[in-house]
Amino acid sequence: MSVRGNQFKSNSFKNEYGEKPGSRASAKPPRELFERMPSLNFQNERVLKIAGLFFLILAIYFLVAFTSYLFTWQEDYSYVIDANGGWNNLFKTMEELQQNNIPVVVQNWLGKFGALLSHQFIYEWFGVSSFIFVFVFFVIGYRLLFKVKIFALEKTLGYSLFSLLFLSMTFGFFHSFFLDAPHYLEGEVGYWTNKLLVAQIGITGVGGLIAFLGLTILIIAYNIDFKLPERRPRAAVEEEDEEIIVPETGNHFPAAAAAPVNAEREIAVPEKNPGQVEFTLNDRLAGQRKKEQNIILTPSRFEEPPMEEEVILPKSPLLNVMNAPIILSPVVEPLSEIVYEEVKPEPQLTVEKSEEEKKSEELVEQFGNYDPTLDLASYKYPNLDLLENYGSNKISVNADELEANKNKIVETLNHYNIEIDKIKATIGPTVTLYEIIPAPGIRISKIKNLEDDIALSLAALGIRIIAPMPGKGTIGIEVPNMHPEMVSMRSILATEKFQKTEMDLPIALGKTISNEVYIADLAKMPHLLVAGATGQGKSVGINAILVSLLYKKHPSQLKFVLVDPKKVELTLFNKIERHFLAKLPGEADAIITDTKKVIHTLNSLCIEMDQRYDLLKDAQVRNLKEYNDKFIKRKLNPNNSHRFLPYIVLIVDEFADLMMTAGKEVETPIARLAQLARAVGIHLVLATQRPSVNIITGTIKANFPARLAFRVLSKIDSRTILDSGGADQLIGRGDMLLSTGNDLIRLQCAFVDTPEVDRISEFIGNQRGYPEAYQLPEYLDEAAESAKADFDPDDRDSMFEDAARLIVMHQQGSTSLIQRKLKLGYNRAGRIIDQLEAAGVVGPFEGSKAREVLLPDDYALEQFLTNLRK
Repeated sequence: MSVRGNQFKSNSFKNEYGEKPGSRASAKPPRELFERMPSLNFQNERVLKIAGLFFLILAIYFLVAFTSYLFTWQEDYSYVIDANGGWNNLFKTMEELQQNNIPVVVQNWLGKFGALLSHQFIYEWFGVSSFIFVFVFFVIGYRLLFKVKIFALEKTLGYSLFSLLFLSMTFGFFHSFFLDAPHYLEGEVGYWTNKLLVAQIGITGVGGLIAFLGLTILIIAYNIDFKLPERRPRAAVEEEDEEIIVPETGNHFPAAAAAPVNAEREIAVPEKNPGQVEFTLNDRLAGQRKKEQNIILTPSRFEEPPMEEEVILPKSPLLNVMNAPIILSPVVEPLSEIVYEEVKPEPQLTVEKSEEEKKSEELVEQFGNYDPTLDLASYKYPNLDLLENYGSNKISVNADELEANKNKIVETLNHYNIEIDKIKATIGPTVTLYEIIPAPGIRISKIKNLEDDIALSLAALGIRIIAPMPGKGTIGIEVPNMHPEMVSMRSILATEKFQKTEMDLPIALGKTISNEVYIADLAKMPHLLVAGATGQGKSVGINAILVSLLYKKHPSQLKFVLVDPKKVELTLFNKIERHFLAKLPGEADAIITDTKKVIHTLNSLCIEMDQRYDLLKDAQVRNLKEYNDKFIKRKLNPNNSHRFLPYIVLIVDEFADLMMTAGKEVETPIARLAQLARAVGIHLVLATQRPSVNIITGTIKANFPARLAFRVLSKIDSRTILDSGGADQLIGRGDMLLSTGNDLIRLQCAFVDTPEVDRISEFIGNQRGYPEAYQLPEYLDEAAESAKADFDPDDRDSMFEDAARLIVMHQQGSTSLIQRKLKLGYNRAGRIIDQLEAAGVVGPFEGSKAREVLLPDDYALEQFLTNLRK
């Protein structure tokens, strides 16, 4: 035990190359070159890959040539054997070969060179053992090319060299009994080696030498044992499965190996259980306190022990700490038969399933999982051919431009006594990032204040300094490229990153400053606030979000609620109404442009949110994804109002107009949805061109951690949308900053033009869709309903009909109009307006705007008044 323990300690403290720390070998570089592959430069890495490819092709070449030689060596023998040497035939002309009666065409699969090469290796050298070269070349090539360690290189070379010589000599030894000439099995090396050894030590000595070498390599490789079975002493136990259990340690040892030497043992047979023998072991070790140990032996069969006999058991390496003679005392009554106690198997744990789980499993076995896409099983996703491929998708930055910008930055900083130690450039599609490391002792604020001076020296628009860069010990200076590259939506959607993404709501925003595709998950944002001045790419960014979702989601998985106060930006998506759009019941147009309908839609979404939370509560889940997974596995009963819930994305193209016209009526449901709707799969995208504090209020900003800023005109607007500067230094045309709460990422938005959106909408709209758009819950305005309920036709003002005719004629529901035209006071005119609203002539109050007149002309008014008089 001590020797093995020392070996373990000496071998356990070694480095990764199997060398002890502090030794000479550990100070040397590793033997295998690929172990240090990450530290090599780019050119050396290419050389290693080329070398690995060469060795793999060489292995295949040798394998084909050698295999062909086994079948064609007789036909090619006259070509490879020549008085002047077979290799000379390779350089002879056809006429010279025909003159010497040498065949012009060989039968080897790899031609003349393959025939000569295989003859050289197999016949003249090592015989069929030459196939080991194929294995060696393959191991080396695979290791260099793929950087995968199949076998240790040193062991592979050592064992291969030994096998090459050993097999050649072995084949030559056995073949010498049948043929006294070289043969392709052993080659000339094996043949002449046997001839030399037989002349020296005889054929018997050669056979013994081969056996010795074979066993030696087995011992080296596998450490095989040559132990003879030990003779066991005569004892009560005969079976090999006897076991001694030491209660103090809990260890299990074989009965023969665990018997201590020179210990005094007394046997006492219990009366109750004759199949169990209890030993009392007295420890007499020097220097140790005497104690008693109880050992329980469970034998399979006993023989009648002798009356008096002293048995000395062989020493065991397991328990060699006891040194006392063993004296077996006779048992009064011999044991004739051992009665086993039947061991009962442990009871298996079974999990009882509820009735709902059993029923769901039966439904899954019978029908399979629920597939929401089966309603539109023939739906085809849009293809990339519908999108244009703008630009070359390659960065075109001149090296002279980079060098000139670098020199100007260094020169400008030197003018203010700012020295830098290092500078490097990262080229993006529209902006190049120059990272500088200032000299020790330079204040960062000093460089930050030179933003305008650097912009002046570079004569560039939109210089942005990041001091310091997050996660790096550098200062970043972003300089626009002279010739910016357009990022097409097609190039983004065609990437493997977007095609294989597993995000719930992936939106392809564009490319980063390092020319990498950036894809965000709207489901994790969970809401997005977009701001930017007019003409800076805000509407294109909204289209990019919509198009990327259309390319990835099925109509059963996603619905859009589109709000477009400008009435022209989102009208192209009218064609996908029956596939992807959601609207209020009874509405003719799915894209909402009226402010009053926007308020009803937002409140309807709040009702949808509350209903979904009720469904999640009944299903005992926490979010939409868990709910849908449970519904797909048929664990929820549709008869209990459960259904598959699609994601709903609300997109507002011009949020500032809604806040100006409706104010609190819009802000309240927006704030509710932003606070609560994330878990039930309702997500918001709000876009505005006026990121002021009265539009983006504190309540809204608190629930929109993800913000997307295009170029704005002032630093105040940049701080309003991003809580930091930088958006005022953008260069426009899709250049934007994305704030995710922690990082500020500069992106170039993917460009998607109006004809592309039109083609995508038409492709989807021409397919079979649902009978109608997704129906949102109906919203009833409680204030309007209560006003209509309180309206009494018999208690109308005497000027009611005159005021109604006046308002319908002017199509303007205004209290001041009634005051002026009918010469009434403000209070009476206000009461008449309230009565007209309750009767349904005018709409509700809309702030500073005039009320909407609900009757189009005098004819409709007369019919209305006639019905009212009845």
